[in-house]
Amino acid sequence: MQGFFQRYLSLYRPLITRLNELMSTYELSYSLWQVIFYIKNNGPSTLVDIANQYNVEKPTITRRVQRLEDLQIVKQIPGIDRREKVIQLTEIGEEVYQACRKEITDLENRVMDGIANEEQMITFQTLPKIQGNIMKGDGRKSE
Repeated sequence: MQGFFQRYLSLYRPLITRLNELMSTYELSYSLWQVIFYIKNNGPSTLVDIANQYNVEKPTITRRVQRLEDLQIVKQIPGIDRREKVIQLTEIGEEVYQACRKEITDLENRVMDGIANEEQMITFQTLPKIQGNIMKGDGRKSE
């Protein structure tokens, strides 16, 4: 389907801009939210776990975590291996997560307004399949 990626990319940037605006109240950006979201949904996590999830370099996650530590949203806890930095949400982090989660859910509901539940579900199920194909290589089916 020609033009699919162009349509997706034209949606992506405005959405990230809206999310950044929404989270600016909490001195957050979408990239910081990704770390909070991962820890909330996976429990205390290492920098490597988070970096692998979002397919970014560990130093990028280190900088994000440092910013979240400055905001007292996450804290380091002892890990099995002393060299491994394990991060968890603080009480403030839990409160910020809940507040942002509500606002993001409200935004999701607004942007999906007028789109049938069946169409939403198809899109929800299709996007991870596309991601999987991209992660396998160039999007071609393996033979």
